[in-house]
Order: sequence, then structure tokens, then C-alpha cells
Amino acid sequence: MSHPSTPFIDLKAQRDRIRDKIDAAIAKVIDHGVFIMGPEVGEFESKLAKFTGAEHVLSCANGTDALQLVLMAEGIGPGDAVFVPAMTFVATAEVVPLLGATPFFVDVLPDTFNMDPNSLKQAVLDARAQGLTPKIVIPVDLFGQPADYDQINPIAAENDMVVVADSAQGLGGSLNGVRAGKLATWTTTSFFPAKPLGCYGDGGAVMTDDPERAALIKSLRVHGKGGDKYDNVRVGVNSRLDTLQAAILIEKLAIFEDELEARDRIAQRYSEKLNAYIQTPRVMQKATSSWAQYTLVSEGRDQLQTSLKEEGIPSVFYYPIALNQQTGYAAYPCCQKGVAVSEKLAKSVISLPMHPYLEEDAQDMIIEAVIKSL
Repeated sequence: MSHPSTPFIDLKAQRDRIRDKIDAAIAKVIDHGVFIMGPEVGEFESKLAKFTGAEHVLSCANGTDALQLVLMAEGIGPGDAVFVPAMTFVATAEVVPLLGATPFFVDVLPDTFNMDPNSLKQAVLDARAQGLTPKIVIPVDLFGQPADYDQINPIAAENDMVVVADSAQGLGGSLNGVRAGKLATWTTTSFFPAKPLGCYGDGGAVMTDDPERAALIKSLRVHGKGGDKYDNVRVGVNSRLDTLQAAILIEKLAIFEDELEARDRIAQRYSEKLNAYIQTPRVMQKATSSWAQYTLVSEGRDQLQTSLKEEGIPSVFYYPIALNQQTGYAAYPCCQKGVAVSEKLAKSVISLPMHPYLEEDAQDMIIEAVIKSL
């Protein structure tokens, strides 16, 4: 017997919870009419800075632009190597060739799915051997858990590289009690609707503690402007967060802490019940995850997905093809030892429904269906 379908991410339940606040926030923007860089943009940036602990938060049009703006600020170009995990969404790598630099693929760890520090060390040596200059490393806080910056930051420092944390999924996660946004020289994030903190369209942000770097982003995101609107002092882009989206994000940020606790409770419950049957996600002892996704590893994931679907339960494969195996990226270099873990995970990861409004009976139904299928 199939049940009514469970949503993979339930944005409707969240909307119902804060509908009056969202409606009022949108109406306020429509009334004041400052649709680009209106007062809500600055208000949201300062509230997110307070939440993350980052000194400077600069919003932009989306998470991909956030990465590109950072690489532009760092002057990345031809001959530079930018180290990217092979297990991530394409945006992490995409911004690198756009600026003429070379994305260099690094493997991930089999249990946290995040960048493998040893693979990074090898990749730096390999890049130098190929005549490239190691400049940037972009660890991804995949599925919500911060990468191991305790190991990655020193490797970067030894090799004169800058660390850019791609925290598109990781906002709300922490390492050693420090929140994402303050774990690397730069942090980028996304407010795509499906993210833990999502807006009702596209949006992104760049975070840094360095005032000079922040000033560069401020200029770059508005056509490279200088003191005068018509004296553009550098080549920039047009990448701003809409005032409407900022207004929505202010209301969502107000309940974010509460939602993160709910996500964590659900993840713990999933893991307790499923641990004995399947590989559940491992969170490092010193870390917390924002649980953007709850991801299992199963060799027989196709069959698992089919049997879940029969019970009206959606599941998703993030990401079914490793970056180095994708048509547009196959020509770019990889760590000499390969990225076997990324390639294997691409064929075996499966994510279950995860959102703060997943009731216990729905959780139980999902857990039972997984166990039954296995």
C-alpha cells in the first residue's frame, strides 16, 4: 500500500509558520520601492554577520557568483591551480575556467564526503610538477558539515594558498564551536530555496574578516565601482541580492537556529535507527552539521530508491557523476593518485527527506521503508 507522498524538502510547512511575517516583509519592500540595494539588504547582511561571527557579510546574486567574486578579488587567472573536490556540485569548479585558471580535482573522505587533506597535499605537488601555481583551495562543506579546516588551513598556509570555504550547504554548521563563515579566509554561501537558509529565488553571500577583501567584493559586485558611480576602478560584475529576497531572508534567519536544532534531532534519530543496516553519515567529533542533506551510502541504491518510491518516499542522488568524469571537465587535471572515493560515492550515495518539519511518524515511515528494502 502506498502512502501519500512525503516531500523531500518541505518549504510549505515553513511558509505556513511565518507566512504573516513574510507577507508583511514583502509588502514593506513593495511600499518603499527600493528594489535594488534597499535597506533590507544591509540589515540582512549585518544580522547574518552576527549569526556567523564573520566581520563582513556581502550579499550577491547567487552562490556561484559568490565564488566567482572571491576568485576575482584574489586575482586568479591563467597558470593558477585552484583545488576543488571531485565530489561536489559543478558550480565549485565552474568559476575557475571562467577566469582562465585550472580546476584541479582532489579526492574526498569516504565517511564525511569532504575534501581529503592527504589528497590535497598530493595534488599541490602534482600541480607544481605540471607547471601550475597553487593559489586557492576550495573545500566544500558538503551536505552541511564543515570540511576539516584544522588540517586544510595549515596545508594552504605552507603552500601560500588562500582557503575559500564553499559553504553553499554548510551555513549553520560549525567546527570547534566556530560557525561556518569564520573557518577560512573567505566563505561563500547560497540562498537557493532548497538550502538550509533559502530565499524565494536566487541569492548568495561572501563572508570574510578582512576589511580590504570585503571592500574589494563591495566594488566587484557592482561593476567594479569606485568612489563615483561612473568611475569604475576595476572590471567587475553585476551581482546583487534583491531587496525582496533580503526581506524574506531576514524572517527566515529569525527561525534558523530553531530549525537547525530540529534538523539535528531528525538526523540523530535517522542514524540511531539505521546505523545497524547501512552506512549513515559521520559527523566529526568537533563539528556540527546544518544537515542540508541526510545522505546514506549503499551499493544497491537504485533498488533502495525504487522501493522508497513505491512507498511514496522521494530520495535523491547527490552527485551521480564525479566532476572529473563530467563531459565539460574531463580534460582538467586530477590528483595523480586519482579520485577513486569520489567516483565510488557518486555511484552509491542516496539522500533521504530532510527538513525541520519532518514529523516523527513520517520519519518512522521513512526509516521502516529503508530497513524493509535492505
